[in-house]
Amino acid sequence: MRMANIIVLHQYPAMAERLIRTLYHRQFDFYVHLDKKVDITPFSNLARLPNTFPVQERKTVHWAGFSQLEAIGASLRAIFSSGRSYDYVNLLSGQDYPIKPAGYIYDFLNAYVNHSFLSSETPPTAWWNDAHQRYTRYHLIDYGFRGKHRLENLLSNLLPEREFPLPYQLYGGPAAAYWTLSGEAAFYLSHFLSEKKYYSFFKHTWAPDEFLVNTIVMNSPFSHMVINDNYRHIDRTNGGSHPRVLTMADLDCLQHSSRLFARKFDPNIDNQIQNQIDETILYSKNRV
Repeated sequence: MRMANIIVLHQYPAMAERLIRTLYHRQFDFYVHLDKKVDITPFSNLARLPNTFPVQERKTVHWAGFSQLEAIGASLRAIFSSGRSYDYVNLLSGQDYPIKPAGYIYDFLNAYVNHSFLSSETPPTAWWNDAHQRYTRYHLIDYGFRGKHRLENLLSNLLPEREFPLPYQLYGGPAAAYWTLSGEAAFYLSHFLSEKKYYSFFKHTWAPDEFLVNTIVMNSPFSHMVINDNYRHIDRTNGGSHPRVLTMADLDCLQHSSRLFARKFDPNIDNQIQNQIDETILYSKNRV
């Protein structure tokens, strides 16, 4: 079994290096996409790490924009043009961290080859009651001109409500943006994201990374091999648009978690939690 890890980055180069070194396994490769608007110099050392490949087709990424998926699409193209064969493609951000050793993650996924791990829910749910506006209204997240929010409201109020352009059951959710896909499902996703047929529609949605990938995969020939769990520890109890930053107060929960990865971490808020994950979980002599 071999896995390609996509890591999408825009800050914290030392943290990204730590993630790669901690997750290193001879059967894991790392494809690093750095936001195009970020200076590459502080991140140049990442290319020297074992099994690590910078994604050359860099995209300018805006939070909650379709550009998030454009960066993922560019990373998938880098993976599938590499000449290497992968059983899994795993999506991470630079603020993720494993909470199981790399060998454990390898063994876990090796037992489920050909499966994919996604967290989804279908409407109607409390999340979807708000989320449907992500595609029924016009959103101009990836545009930089002044007055774009006023134009968004004008378009959405004057024009007919937008309809999802495919006859698909919708899937998504607050934990849907990060996933581990089988190689075949990831190739299918890559092909879909490279098509321009629906580009104009999806370009004007809000946070499509939380519903579009799941909807594509769950309406694909690979849906029967999906396990509805992305094996990420993500705390959404703050109720906002961002997951809560994990701190030392979360250590006990992480120690007893069955998840493979956790997000998110921020050294400016807590610079000790990852050290304690290393000491008590990843490299603990008492680990069973």
